[in-house]
Amino acid sequence: MENSRRHFLKSTCALVAGVSVYPLSSNQANAETAVGTNNTKYAMLHDETKCIGCNACVEACREVNHVPEGVTRLSIERLGPFGEYPNQFYHFTRRSCQHCEDAPCVNVCPTGAAFIDKETGIVSVNADRCVGCQYCIAACPYEVRFINPVTKAADKCDFCRETNLKQGKQPACVEACPTKALVFGNLKDPESELVALLKANPTQRSKLDLGTRPKLFRIKAKQGEIIL
Repeated sequence: MENSRRHFLKSTCALVAGVSVYPLSSNQANAETAVGTNNTKYAMLHDETKCIGCNACVEACREVNHVPEGVTRLSIERLGPFGEYPNQFYHFTRRSCQHCEDAPCVNVCPTGAAFIDKETGIVSVNADRCVGCQYCIAACPYEVRFINPVTKAADKCDFCRETNLKQGKQPACVEACPTKALVFGNLKDPESELVALLKANPTQRSKLDLGTRPKLFRIKAKQGEIIL
């Protein structure tokens, strides 16, 4: 029954794919898209002054979340080199889902597969509802979604919502980072380490002009060496 339903929805989406990707109205939004109704709004901070580009976070994510080879939920991009030899250096920045509070991927999803978890504020994907239409991939301004070659559904970082978080752990990338460059926490908890760091440091977020209200913050690297 589920396979038949998925086939029907895929066929329907294929017919309208060339017509419109206009966002769903607010009245059509699934109830699951309410953000942070449980006094929890998870976010992440990437401290680029501590990141050494080792990719331990990438491999931990792949192992814990069973991400197939050829695709990835996160990547560390190397920028540089900067400076003159022999005093050259690199900067490293994280590329992954931004967990937007006003998420374009959620707005365009025709089946409700893309949603914002009302308990955590995490942008997630219900693979059973996904029909692979790729509207969410086209709508994401951060270009971080992909089709999982195994499940055939849209996939991306979900802060390990279905794995480590369910077990009371930190996201796999945070646990694996050897320099503690990643900090995960609740923006609604004034006593959390995350909030303390955000108050104490100038931070940046990507493409704020789009109004997506992303929840991936970064402390931008400014110096030529890693601060440990």
